[in-house]
Amino acid sequence: MAVVITNVLIFCAVFVAALGTEKYHVALPTPVPADCLRCICIVESNCKMPAPVCQMDVGSLLCGPYQITGDEWNDARMKGGDLMGSWRKCTADMGCSGETIQGYMARFAVISRLEHEPTCEDFARIHNGGPNGYNRTSTLKYWSRVKECLN
Repeated sequence: MAVVITNVLIFCAVFVAALGTEKYHVALPTPVPADCLRCICIVESNCKMPAPVCQMDVGSLLCGPYQITGDEWNDARMKGGDLMGSWRKCTADMGCSGETIQGYMARFAVISRLEHEPTCEDFARIHNGGPNGYNRTSTLKYWSRVKECLN
């Protein structure tokens, strides 16, 4: 019994020591399935980093492969973590750009708002038309492009 207790104590000591030296990544919400996220990226930029990274489009500055607005990035941080602490820095990074979409959807594409389990259609239309984009007819054309990519 003493050997078991000693081994447990050694394990705990090693684990606690490791906590002090390792940086653990906190798992962020990922409500958007990979195929849906990929198709949103393809529709926005052919999933390539635009040059320049930020461009004006219909009166808004949009950045990165997902064409993310500053407001979308800020909203995403409420559920998606720090996101590199900078909208422009994050959207210049493929991974952080995807995490921004995930954080934004974790905030707005939820059952309590939609009154149903979110679908790729909801994710695409919210990305295109803002938090209430899933209800706007103006986002249907965008959804059809994402849907075509999925098929």
